[in-house]
Amino acid sequence: MNKSSKTQETGRKSLAFNRKALHNYTLEERFEAGVALQGWEVKSLRAGKIQIAESYVLLKKGEAWLVGSHISPLLSASTHVHPDPTRSRKLLLHRREIDKLIGLIERKGYTVVPLSVYFSRGRIKLEIALVKGKKEHDKRDSEKDRDWEREKQRLFKKSR
Repeated sequence: MNKSSKTQETGRKSLAFNRKALHNYTLEERFEAGVALQGWEVKSLRAGKIQIAESYVLLKKGEAWLVGSHISPLLSASTHVHPDPTRSRKLLLHRREIDKLIGLIERKGYTVVPLSVYFSRGRIKLEIALVKGKKEHDKRDSEKDRDWEREKQRLFKKSR
């Protein structure tokens, strides 16, 4: 499946994906959040200049913040704008979603990480997930399952 067909199926264009999150965590629940951005950040995102691999979501004072993401400024940015590529960005969620996340994070071992950044109907959205950290043996098990699925596909392809 190429990127254009994936965009047509889901109706959203992916800008960045956090593969480390899928490897290091077990996903419990997913949420879609808007992101409060400045003008130069939107232009950089349209050019695909974002990294979310080392970022996380922080909940404080009843608000959600994206911390640790890096949006590289474009070279053609205005001279009067002083971009801060690693600033914390406010996430736009409904109150009940924030309250639910706060309640679940207070449990032992839960955290919230960003999974992907994408355009949805002209707006930039961030998919976040409530996750629990995997133990080392869980990571090996999921890797073994993934390898077995890949091998099954190869065997099935050869038999046809």
